[in-house]
Amino acid sequence: MAIDRRREAAGGGPGRLPPAAEENGALPPGGDAAASAPLGGRAGPSSGGGGDIQPLPAPHAAGGPHPSLLLLDYDGSVLPFLGGLGGGYQKTLVLLTWIPALFIGFSQFSDSFLLDQPNFWCRGAGRDAEQAGVTGAGRWGGGDLANWTGPPPTPSSAAWGTAGPLGNGSGADGGDAPPLPSPPDKGDNASNCDCHAWDYGIRTGLVQNVVSKWDLVCDNAWKVHVAKFSLLVGLIFGYLITGCIADWFGRRPVLLLCVISILIFGLAVALSVNVTMFSTLRFFEGFCLAGVILTLYALRIELCPPGKRFMITMVASFVAMAGQFLMPGLAALCRDWQVLQALIICPFLLMLLYWSIFPESLRWLVATQQFESAKKLLLYFTQKNHVSPESDIKGVMPELEKELSRRPRKVCIVKVVGTRNLWKNIVVLCVNSLTGFGIHHCFARSMMGHEVKVPLLENFYADYYTAAGIALASCLAMCLAVGALGRRGGLLLFMILTALASLLQLGLLNLIGKYSQHPDSELQLKLAVGMSDSVKDKFSVTFSIVGMFASHAAGSLSVFFCAEITPTVIRCGGLGLVLASAGFGMLTAPIIELHNQKGYFLHHVIFACCTLICIICLLLLPESRDQNLPESIADGEHYTRQPLLPPRRGEQPLLLTNAELKDYSGLHDVAAAGDGLPDGATANGGRPM
Repeated sequence: MAIDRRREAAGGGPGRLPPAAEENGALPPGGDAAASAPLGGRAGPSSGGGGDIQPLPAPHAAGGPHPSLLLLDYDGSVLPFLGGLGGGYQKTLVLLTWIPALFIGFSQFSDSFLLDQPNFWCRGAGRDAEQAGVTGAGRWGGGDLANWTGPPPTPSSAAWGTAGPLGNGSGADGGDAPPLPSPPDKGDNASNCDCHAWDYGIRTGLVQNVVSKWDLVCDNAWKVHVAKFSLLVGLIFGYLITGCIADWFGRRPVLLLCVISILIFGLAVALSVNVTMFSTLRFFEGFCLAGVILTLYALRIELCPPGKRFMITMVASFVAMAGQFLMPGLAALCRDWQVLQALIICPFLLMLLYWSIFPESLRWLVATQQFESAKKLLLYFTQKNHVSPESDIKGVMPELEKELSRRPRKVCIVKVVGTRNLWKNIVVLCVNSLTGFGIHHCFARSMMGHEVKVPLLENFYADYYTAAGIALASCLAMCLAVGALGRRGGLLLFMILTALASLLQLGLLNLIGKYSQHPDSELQLKLAVGMSDSVKDKFSVTFSIVGMFASHAAGSLSVFFCAEITPTVIRCGGLGLVLASAGFGMLTAPIIELHNQKGYFLHHVIFACCTLICIICLLLLPESRDQNLPESIADGEHYTRQPLLPPRRGEQPLLLTNAELKDYSGLHDVAAAGDGLPDGATANGGRPM
């Protein structure tokens, strides 16, 4: 065929970039076909199926309109020259990105302690009990509950749960004291809310938290939920805005500016005088925290060679989980919410030293053609790693010298709108992240909420450590699944598990409940007898655990996947989009709680439907395992879909590759075919009329 003849004549080299990629500014327009070729090849040996990215062509003359492809092939030339991750300085920088993950873990899970709704009762409840005929001195258990701040000896009812807007947290008797009255009904709860002062039973190890300090109960209980999603809204806006800024001004300035800001706003939160000030400052604290999380994530990815990226990222996740596990002990040590907030923020003071010890991302400098700064940083890296100039086999430094006169070319995330493949990949991962983190709350609510009563899960610490343990197991399983199946296969597996757990919980358990209530036949009667409510609860807890396990892995893997397939020039912007989508998913939890769980079932049904859509869309994603990171938007466009299973030996692909599609032209076919035809014959073998 003509396409095969052209490919043999050109040595398999790719053709011209599509107009959409040229208009995006990823590479300057013009030049020969080799200049617009994809830059990254597979890091490992190529398989029979081939990689998603075409091999790197030979570099052209540096004086042309395009930068040297040797420099833009960062994973293939620049990083090996610096020693890869084996360089001592790179290892130090990776370690410096791990340490703040512990502080980030403290901040992300602080709401569980600062804003936990405690059990509460009227301060004069003892006298009311005495008037109701309870014998004794009107003090339950021989003690004065007006001064009691610790947990009651044995909770009487709803020990796991927090008191709702009209809840009551009365305690039980101790020793030989007479028993307490039964939990009050709605009328008694309303009378409790007529009180002007309450006593609180805080379950998180603190003597006082935000709820007890400003009496955020009864009519003011809604302010607790506003304070909860103020941090999440700040994170969402922070991801979107700081991501764009980091792509334009660099990762290092955004990181240091956000560290300084989080110190200011975080310490100001501890000095809040009312809940309005607390919620407002928590918004700005979340905004700055998002900048720290996002820039550290991008720097960690850009420091690593292809084979080490996932491992380095997972270590940071485990460090953040260590902060989650240590948080209850930190709360018990501080005893006061203001001291706890200050202790969470103060470790960020250590990150001020990063101004002098942490450099800008060399990969970002090269990708945006800031070769003057890249040269200085490259020399600094070689000095730190004790790399001799003789080891520069590929000639990175001479090529860098030739490109110093180029002007920087920075790109904003909005450029992705004009692409053909890249925007679809980012949107699919955003939907996956939204679904994974959104449905996670549905499973957690089913396991720990009012629908299922399991004795083990009727305690704050049991709830907290159960969720943390499931997240830890999810990350461990994610390491195994990604290592065996790759990014796309692992994400598809966890999303299928999430969908199955959700559909079984919504459909099977409701069907069992329907049959148990209306046994119309002998079979249904046997089923109703064999399936008691306790068994249904155990099934529900099992499905909830599987759903929490799989949804956490799906959401986390979507974020990492997006960081790999998004080009370096817009990586922080793409990460900001997928992390903001995750924030929107988590934001549904306080919104549902604010409406007193109204619409909870519909909320779960909608996200269950989204999991099915995600499973279909995941097949459109490329596989990025062991591949070089894309540097420009043109490189990101060449991350195209690959079959889940490698093709058999000798099997011909049914679709043309990107290079063949770009090379195809009817005029070229006519010219190629016309060379071998006799005079007077047309290109298709016929003769003119």
